Amino acid sequence: MLHFVFPGGLAEVWSVDSLENYGFAKTEPSSPVEELCVSPPSRRTCLTFAARRRMEKLSGKDKELIRGSWESLGKNKVPHGVIMFSRLFELDPALLSLFHYSTNCGSTQDCLSSPEFLEHVTKVMLVIDAAVSHLDDLHSLEDFLLNLGRKHQAVGVNTQSFAVVGESLLYMLQCSLGQAYTAPLRQAWLNMYSIVVAAMSRGWAKNGEDKAD
Repeated sequence: MLHFVFPGGLAEVWSVDSLENYGFAKTEPSSPVEELCVSPPSRRTCLTFAARRRMEKLSGKDKELIRGSWESLGKNKVPHGVIMFSRLFELDPALLSLFHYSTNCGSTQDCLSSPEFLEHVTKVMLVIDAAVSHLDDLHSLEDFLLNLGRKHQAVGVNTQSFAVVGESLLYMLQCSLGQAYTAPLRQAWLNMYSIVVAAMSRGWAKNGEDKAD
């Protein structure tokens, strides 16, 4: 089960059969509990929001799988990051409008040809690298991740986009690892990503509350 903290003290609990190659669709909430759903052709898997605040810990097996898979990917960050962002813009083209560089990001190709955007890709991959390097003590990254969440709120990124980034991360891992991308490995990465985004979402919500005040 995966958890993302949202404004108002809510956090989504992921009940995911499979995320590969599927986009996210927002459903109308029937109560204060919201749902974010993966919509494959044959079934519908939803992410349900419930109260959650503390940072979780990863299992030893999760850490082993994450470290082993990142060992090769982390040595060549930018090409893998480009795969991830290409998938992100494919799933949500509207996110292109958030990037304002000297090179106009009117299309995915425009962005990918911008040195400034590639610098952003590098920064994102370094955040992943930092998380992998601190698997034994992810709590030590909390202040950094809270601030990262504040920055995303300030530039207009909404928390729904964090879920799409997660799908894009999985897509990159699947493309890059091939047969080494197994169900347990996928779940390990989801578990780690949920912890990272939970902290970022707390920062996002706090920044929004400060602006409202």
